[in-house]
Amino acid sequence: MTTPTPSPRVALATCSVLPQLDPDDAPLVGALEARGVAAEIAVWDDPDVDWDAYDAVVVRSTWDYSARRDEYVAWASRVPRLLNTGRVLRWNTDKGYLRELESAGVPVIPTLWLDPERNLSSRAIHTRLPAQGDFVIKPVVSAGAKDTGRYQPGEAHSRGLAIQHAKNLLASGREVMVQPYVTSVDTAGEARLVFVDGELSHVVRNNAHLTGPHHPTRGLYPQERMSAVDATDEQVEVARRTLQVAADAVADGDVSSFLYARVDLVATNDGRPVVIELELTEPSLFLALAPGALDRFAGAIAARVRSA
Repeated sequence: MTTPTPSPRVALATCSVLPQLDPDDAPLVGALEARGVAAEIAVWDDPDVDWDAYDAVVVRSTWDYSARRDEYVAWASRVPRLLNTGRVLRWNTDKGYLRELESAGVPVIPTLWLDPERNLSSRAIHTRLPAQGDFVIKPVVSAGAKDTGRYQPGEAHSRGLAIQHAKNLLASGREVMVQPYVTSVDTAGEARLVFVDGELSHVVRNNAHLTGPHHPTRGLYPQERMSAVDATDEQVEVARRTLQVAADAVADGDVSSFLYARVDLVATNDGRPVVIELELTEPSLFLALAPGALDRFAGAIAARVRSA
């Protein structure tokens, strides 16, 4: 009598606030089971989870890590068969990677970096903030648009709020990013290009935009309004260049080693696409918005666990 081969087991990592995954990811459980893969949901910081028991661990809605990044990347480095790898997550959870993209010639949104170790005074922060054009302040380690605000340089009250926002982040030991607010976001939104196994799967547009100063967010992230769109050839080319730089940095040059990736682009005043974020850690993939997206992602996971 032949003993049945056990089904491969995959853990879908989430956070305690979303113990059943984000609704966008929940159908992934059934899609994997339809392919003969046993999918289980596991909270990343649950000490009772035996990560060694899984044939693969796929990071999904682990969106509470930003206040505990060191703990998170330490966890990622310990988990075997993590997709994407712990090396990738360590590199990608600090938006300092934008410096590497820029150095490699990838068009990125201009960024001013404020270091908490410099103990900048309010006046020092004031002199570093833009004198023209709305600007955005956010921490270097963050998920979604949490702890992010938009400010007006010529309005004294708004500028004062910006300085206080930056001071609060710096006082908590968090490095700060200051970026120009790209006005095309108000009309065209952000283009989010989703890749599976290094190949473009689908594209969505974020129709939400920042309207004012930072206010505490209820929940893990502000709500977004998304819609499916097509990408231009120039957007796809910038996204592919971005992934190649990332692969050269943390994946031995192999873009296809990234199970998933999302490149977020905005348009400059002259219409050129620039990178605002590269998401290799725990991005929303908007699987419900594009026909076949769920099947592509589930199929890629199943193929990896069977070839391991």
